[in-house]
Amino acid sequence: MPLFSLPSPYGIGSMGRAAYEYIDFLVAAGQKYWQLLPLGPTDLGDSPYSSPSSFAGNTNLIDLSGLAADGLITKEFLDSFSWGEDLEKINYELIKKNRAAVFKEAYRSFKQREAECGEGRQNAGNEEDNSSQTAEYAPASGAAREYNREGLRKFQEENSAWLNNYALFMALSEKFKTPWQDWPEEIRAREPEAVARYEAELSEIISLICFTQYLFFTQWNKLRTYAREKGIRLIGDMPVYAASNSADVWSEPEFFKLEDDVAGVPPDAFSEEGQLWGNPIYDYEAMERDGFGWWIRRVDAAGRLYDVLRIDHFRGFESYWAVPKTEKTAINGRWVKGPGMKLVGVLTGWFNEMEFIAEDLGQITPEVHKLLCDSGLPGMKVLEFAFDASGSSAYLPHSCGENSICYVGTHDNNTVLGWLKELSAEDKAFASDYMHITEDEGWAWGMIRTGMSTASRLFIAQMQDVLELPESARMNVPGVAAGNWCWRMKEGAATKDIAARLYKYTETYRRNRT
Repeated sequence: MPLFSLPSPYGIGSMGRAAYEYIDFLVAAGQKYWQLLPLGPTDLGDSPYSSPSSFAGNTNLIDLSGLAADGLITKEFLDSFSWGEDLEKINYELIKKNRAAVFKEAYRSFKQREAECGEGRQNAGNEEDNSSQTAEYAPASGAAREYNREGLRKFQEENSAWLNNYALFMALSEKFKTPWQDWPEEIRAREPEAVARYEAELSEIISLICFTQYLFFTQWNKLRTYAREKGIRLIGDMPVYAASNSADVWSEPEFFKLEDDVAGVPPDAFSEEGQLWGNPIYDYEAMERDGFGWWIRRVDAAGRLYDVLRIDHFRGFESYWAVPKTEKTAINGRWVKGPGMKLVGVLTGWFNEMEFIAEDLGQITPEVHKLLCDSGLPGMKVLEFAFDASGSSAYLPHSCGENSICYVGTHDNNTVLGWLKELSAEDKAFASDYMHITEDEGWAWGMIRTGMSTASRLFIAQMQDVLELPESARMNVPGVAAGNWCWRMKEGAATKDIAARLYKYTETYRRNRT
């Protein structure tokens, strides 16, 4: 369930009331895990898998009601904006525009409040009789406010390794309104004098960006603490590649091959032309000489957000699809050997207390199987890939071994009801017989039951299928640039009856007792 898909009065799901209620729903349903899509900021296309930073948080997910509760903005101010009329779709253009205005006002209020607090504290220390003034400022000082100057200072200090580069990158992006590759040479190459000059020129924008990141991580840490207290573990998703137009690539270009090839995947069931992602290819030799420090920092940052980490496109660690920059599709790419266990072993060894999931989908070769086996990580079994009438699929439920994670479908798949329309009559009949689908139970819940019954160590269903939603609720169509990542759950959709039904299925297969 993506965080952005939760109901909200402000056009997009957030770390507000609905997120806490969703955790309560999971508890009532007997669940132990909540898998989310990546939480990083998004760029063109609004895909959570294309981000200007591998470390920053998505400020679209900040709970605006929480800012009002803290006194940084008023509810009347928030209600003066239109946040979109469609309760089941996100209007990203509108959201971004309005949030920019809200954050500017919140930061103005924050600075004014903290200045007054500081003045009040100074007066309290200098005057003999200041009891009334001290009382006036006490509620707005120190720990009495969720967001305060000391908290911001501490956040900036603890996250300076990535925050400074990110804030400057985003400020420069706003100034030049082009990818960093088109900036003036002096700042494109990060010449120290140019960096210092632009930091001074853009100091207000940089400060605002740091402030919004502080808001994001303050709210996230609070939400994650609540999840832990309720016994819900959070599964995060780490995109395998960094975006070309990102603070990651701009600030550390030595770890990327920027001249010849870009990333993608060859033609597959999703696209006859393959998928031309356009991300820069890693310079794994340079990374290895550095002890894979970039990856260690990246996974360490993810570990501060999640309890379990799904590694997207795991097969790319064995071999990745490199496509010449001049190509318009991914057809004419080639397989290039990846770092394999040299990198995977570093990550699993360095983070030996963290759990990983390997997204081992796509063109899987014996070499990829060997890497998965050598790593010891659980791979993925997707039921929507399982049912062709030949009965030969490696994803059939009886083929799901214990060291696997079973899914009905992923964010790239259709909903179950949409998937049914894509099945041939023969495949549908085979699936119906195999899973003993009945009209009363329905296909979505029949597949949830089937997934629960597998030997896989963990079973995960999309919330759209728990709600038995049609194809219009699909999250993403791979290879299609527009119209994705928009689905929103209606207020009140996650009912007590649905929680009870999910709990019954979970109890039947004893999945809530592990």
